[in-house]
Amino acid sequence: MNIKDSYILLNNLSFYAYHGVSPQETKVGNVFILDLKLKVDLRKAMKSDLVSDTVSYADVFQSVSEEMAIPSLLLENVCGRIAQRLFIDFPAVEEVKIKLCKRNPPMGDDIESAGVKMRCIR
Repeated sequence: MNIKDSYILLNNLSFYAYHGVSPQETKVGNVFILDLKLKVDLRKAMKSDLVSDTVSYADVFQSVSEEMAIPSLLLENVCGRIAQRLFIDFPAVEEVKIKLCKRNPPMGDDIESAGVKMRCIR
């Protein structure tokens, strides 16, 4: 079997955090929704059936949670830190696609979410 690309996916992760420019956002906090797509060669894990031959979802979640707990003014900064952390913590990750949205941002209108999306390559 020939596999062109393989990914680890973590979708719709929800965090309560204190990111934002306005004083209200850093004091009250908000709900943030994060989607991750990590490019990883999964061929070895397909054959071995061992978690040690892949990237553990639980370990990725722990790294992301620690970065989400650090307040930032901009979501761009949060995403950049998360991508950098994942490259450091998981050498098998070749590429990180990340989408981070803030629920109900305080912009003077009723909006479900606003956020950023980026693709980072090792």
